[in-house]
Amino acid sequence: MSNYYSPEGGLPAQTALLTDRAVVKAAYTVIPRGVLRNIVTSNLPGWENTRAWILARPIAGFATTFAQYIVEVAPGGCSAKPEPEAGVESVLFLTRGTLTLTLDGTEHTLEPGAYVYTAAGARWSVRNDGDEPATFQWVRKAYEPLEGYTATSFVTSDAAVTPSAMPDTDNRWSTTRFVDPNDLAHDMHVNIVTFEPGAVIPFAETHVMEHGIFVLEGKAVYRLNDDWVEVEAGDFMWLRAFCPQACYAGGPGQFRYLLYKDVNRQIRLT
Repeated sequence: MSNYYSPEGGLPAQTALLTDRAVVKAAYTVIPRGVLRNIVTSNLPGWENTRAWILARPIAGFATTFAQYIVEVAPGGCSAKPEPEAGVESVLFLTRGTLTLTLDGTEHTLEPGAYVYTAAGARWSVRNDGDEPATFQWVRKAYEPLEGYTATSFVTSDAAVTPSAMPDTDNRWSTTRFVDPNDLAHDMHVNIVTFEPGAVIPFAETHVMEHGIFVLEGKAVYRLNDDWVEVEAGDFMWLRAFCPQACYAGGPGQFRYLLYKDVNRQIRLT
């Protein structure tokens, strides 16, 4: 079973060194897990007994298509109306605890590894009926409608979807795709990418898609623009369009991350 990373918050001791791996540059940002402390959380309107680490939000001149949070719901916490904007779609990926989700009138019990897509305009709510905090990744995007296509909500899990191996990698690099990449109803993909120890992205990917990358497990050395940075479970990378990127997985276990990208829409010029 996968061991997904969830932050604990807290505060370092006064004796701790200030030096960490946080980097903010024109092409990318790295938010290491060590900065996910209590004092940088936010309360979310409409949520009870809940706190959030906001990892990414649209910023002019940087990444503009999505927002991404880590949300921690304490026992008894809930939200009857989590999404305040009718035109926004989202993905929830549970990393710790359990949640009860009601989606368009149907109730689901979510456990670690659960994956939820909520279409724009969907009716959904969540509550934590357990005795420990429940933590999930929440990716939000303004949906771009396309004539003749309709995205519909669904619930699945990491364990329920068979990863697709990348060609010519001997299954050492694979992607768990929760929607068909050729389905034009979807204008974003939130996938899980898995590397076996020593596996690599063997070229510098340079493309129009923006990325939010939350490391679920393991460690790696990542190439971002013209820098090499070490990342580990709990780190977040935020990449603007056309930022060159590649990585080496460090082992000893798998390196896995949750990846957002915007896809399947014409570039708007007017």
